[in-house]
Amino acid sequence: MDDGADGVLMDNETDLSGFRDDIEYFRHAVASVVGPVFTEGNSVDVLRNGREIFPSMLEAIRNARTSIDFVTFVYWTGDVARDFAAAFAERARAGVRVRIILDGFGALPMDRDLIHHLEAGGAQVEIFRPVVRWKFWESDHRTHRKILICDDTVGFTGGVGIASEWQGDARSPDEWRDTHFRITGPAVRGLQAAFLADWRDTGHPIDARDLATEASKPSGDMLVGVVDGSAHIGFNPAERLFEGLLAAATRSILLQTPYFNPSDGLIHTMVEARRRGVEIDVILPGPYIDKRVSSVVAADRSSELLKHGVRLWEYQPTMMHVKSVVVDGIASIVGSVNFNRRSVEKDEEVAIVALDRGLASTLTDHFLVDVRECRSVTESKQLVGWATRLLAPMLRLAEREF
Repeated sequence: MDDGADGVLMDNETDLSGFRDDIEYFRHAVASVVGPVFTEGNSVDVLRNGREIFPSMLEAIRNARTSIDFVTFVYWTGDVARDFAAAFAERARAGVRVRIILDGFGALPMDRDLIHHLEAGGAQVEIFRPVVRWKFWESDHRTHRKILICDDTVGFTGGVGIASEWQGDARSPDEWRDTHFRITGPAVRGLQAAFLADWRDTGHPIDARDLATEASKPSGDMLVGVVDGSAHIGFNPAERLFEGLLAAATRSILLQTPYFNPSDGLIHTMVEARRRGVEIDVILPGPYIDKRVSSVVAADRSSELLKHGVRLWEYQPTMMHVKSVVVDGIASIVGSVNFNRRSVEKDEEVAIVALDRGLASTLTDHFLVDVRECRSVTESKQLVGWATRLLAPMLRLAEREF
């Protein structure tokens, strides 16, 4: 789309030596900000767009024999919503323990008949913090996690909701661009812990069936950590993870996010990375963004970054909903966390951090494919009207309400 896209990463194609030393460098950097979260022996499969994502998730559900745990922010209507409800209900009728958490705000448009169908089949369905006017202190704190775990051995997370927007292969504005991840190995326990945090919030105590009685079997050779991004006052582990890895960057940062409203601290970290000579490329949604206020906020928050040479790109074909960070071609952060203040200040999230060149290479390849469908954002294009500039602080607050 933009000729400048061919220049992305061209200054950074340096072969990194000392593979193990590089891995250990990032491992220590992550431990410094969120603690020792990594487990060894994992495998992560990258699923690109609904064409790959939904069949893989449905296959795992239909093959489950003992348990299914599922939490999501968005569960709406359409064929995919019915397909998932039918698969969950069928497994529940077969004796599989099926536990489902739907966010009280995000799942409001969901067809109530689907919930009745799930419960009639024997699935346990809970609404996370139902929207109640007098409980105003709860109404703005949502679960934004997207987690599926089957038989405690295979897990999924990423950006995808259960709705028709995510079906297809990003071929038109009706088919969103997104990425999800299939995970096996000990890291699945971390996803389970994040699910249980929300399950307890709905009033269910942890019972003996939730406790591991033996070590998880390795399924690969990947070093993966799971960070429970639960919002706390003045602190969120997911934000610290972002800050830590961006501060550790020495060569390149590739960032994709649908909603860009970073804190002042994250902007400072990115500016400091540029001053160290780190090349930074950011892909944001373009004309098909689903929340226009987020586009205005992103323009306001990116002005300082553009001045310091951060390259910004707007994805043109459809809504871009990918949540991914790749640092130095080694460290990757994926999961449900947006690069915005709402994710790190108000929502329950989950972040996956992996130290693996193969995964980073795949995500980099996907980034390069996407950036060729982008238009470059320059300072002149990015400028908004003076009235919008004056309203930017209020718009930033408004953006946090989505």
